[in-house]
Amino acid sequence: MAGYTPEMAGGGSRGGGHARHPPLSSLIVSTIAAFSAVVVFAILRSAYEDAMSRTTTLLGHNLEPTPWHPFPHDIRRRRPPPRAAFRCAPSLSCLPPPILPPAANATRGRRCPAYFAAIRRDLAPWRRRGGGVTRGMLEAARRRAAMRVAITGGGRRLHVELYYACVQSRALFTAWSILQLMRRYPGRVPDVELMFDCMDRPAINRTEYAGGDGGGGGGGAPPPLFRYCTTRDHFDIPFPDWSFWGWPETNIEPWNEQFRDIKQGAKAMTWQDRVATAYWKGNPDVASPLRVALLSCNDTNMWHAEIMRQNWDEEAKSGYQNSKLSSQCTHRYKIYAEGYAWSVSLKYILSCGSMALIIDPQYEDFFSRGLQPEANFWPVHATGMCESIRDAVEWGEAHPAEAEAVGRRGQLLMQELDMDAVYDYMLHLLTEYARLMRFRPEAAAQEVCEASVLCLADEKQRRFLEASAATPAVSEPCVMPPDDGE
Repeated sequence: MAGYTPEMAGGGSRGGGHARHPPLSSLIVSTIAAFSAVVVFAILRSAYEDAMSRTTTLLGHNLEPTPWHPFPHDIRRRRPPPRAAFRCAPSLSCLPPPILPPAANATRGRRCPAYFAAIRRDLAPWRRRGGGVTRGMLEAARRRAAMRVAITGGGRRLHVELYYACVQSRALFTAWSILQLMRRYPGRVPDVELMFDCMDRPAINRTEYAGGDGGGGGGGAPPPLFRYCTTRDHFDIPFPDWSFWGWPETNIEPWNEQFRDIKQGAKAMTWQDRVATAYWKGNPDVASPLRVALLSCNDTNMWHAEIMRQNWDEEAKSGYQNSKLSSQCTHRYKIYAEGYAWSVSLKYILSCGSMALIIDPQYEDFFSRGLQPEANFWPVHATGMCESIRDAVEWGEAHPAEAEAVGRRGQLLMQELDMDAVYDYMLHLLTEYARLMRFRPEAAAQEVCEASVLCLADEKQRRFLEASAATPAVSEPCVMPPDDGE
């Protein structure tokens, strides 16, 4: 108690004598001790913050961009503030996940869409001659991978080793997608170890690997590398892209919700009421000669085409009022043009129910193998592109019922591509890949769990992630279509 003295304990002096204070030496010692404690705390906090700043996370804040696909990446600006490092530190050490039982009385799965058969074709180079995937092959894939992904513990734990930063929040959402697969099918996801590149263009060229029946080149089977797309000239293995769980940088919601909105917007206008021209709106400034050439087709009289430039920076400032996908189903024909490589816009264009005009696609994602020319889309040629767009529109106007049917079948393909199908594709792909592995998966450097992903995410990212959280399946996964040997 302040001012306490022995005299006061005895009732104090009648003359109201002054209280005695601690000696000066005690004050000096106390001050030095307090100052030392502050210094030690500051040193420890600085060391901790330095350690956290060097800890790689799915945000890629302290990683360099991939050298094979450079992109603007301000490391200093993206470094999380110290408070974020302190806040997320407990979450970065994941607790063992609970053991969730599979759904009771699960109903038999439906037949998988026909494009699931491409899983076997994608993995064929490692199945031929029974060689499988060796650890040496996996390590060879590292030179073009952004991260190593390992699922262990009976499909219950996810580990990631990060090599390069991915553009925007792709790495964060890709890790989330795998965590949701594990939640969707508890105990069914196999233990695997794989290399993943979260950038766009395929890298494993067929001509370089004779053992993979690539037609030439040096040596045996190719290194297995997962990414979002491939081509007929590459061995890269397609995996569902991050945008199925949302794309916060462009304000695109998780797929199930986004498709519902687009379909509802499409119902607002009948085919007869839609504008009888071909429409495209996108970003041409992505090193895409095709999109740059498409700008010259912007003439509704000559080419029956309306080509609009999308500026995402300006859209972000205006609250994305002019980029809502649900309000872009006002034309009878919609154009799909690849960008730097494949584009996530394909599924949104097909969802409108307009006749999709697809310009000579070079890249394939996992579901685009289900496209059939003149059945659920209309092919347009890159050579003489404006004339080809004009001819497609004039054919559609001369055959309105057939053109509407093409658009309707494209929309139906997207309706069948619900999140059940996405998770089933992921499960079958990883299951088939696991059968080819000739080594035991090892946990990578950093464990990832839902708590760590949500903690690293900003407010908008967290909203998208939480909105796309999966629930345990109430039915068996779909049944793979038989291959030639079954």
